[in-house]
Amino acid sequence: MKRELGIARCGLACCLCSENVACKGCRRDGFLELSWCKDAEWCENRRCVMEKQLNGCFECAPAECRKGLYAEKIKARAFAEYARRYGMEALLDCLERNEQAGIVYHREGIMGDYDDFDDLEKLIAFIRTGQR
Repeated sequence: MKRELGIARCGLACCLCSENVACKGCRRDGFLELSWCKDAEWCENRRCVMEKQLNGCFECAPAECRKGLYAEKIKARAFAEYARRYGMEALLDCLERNEQAGIVYHREGIMGDYDDFDDLEKLIAFIRTGQR
């Protein structure tokens, strides 16, 4: 875990991501200059939090939102909602503990153990406990 990368503004776990080794996390550099990120320009969640002058989706209402990444997948939405309810450090602590227990963020491509859910509350409970 690269805890220093933290959680993306949308809720994705930059700290656990193995997709882009050059990634610095989308919270770095004031979130404005992300030339190294191939997704920065089209990221609807990034645009939304910038327009609302928020630090991330966790400061809004991620459980009800369906913008951008939240339209089809619940992983980022559940992570952001967890951070909204319990705090960013609590989320990072759970993700670190889960990783040490063998829970994998990216098992095949960008899909992993946190992607096997279709219920937000069940995923939040999995983040909290590491148990299905």
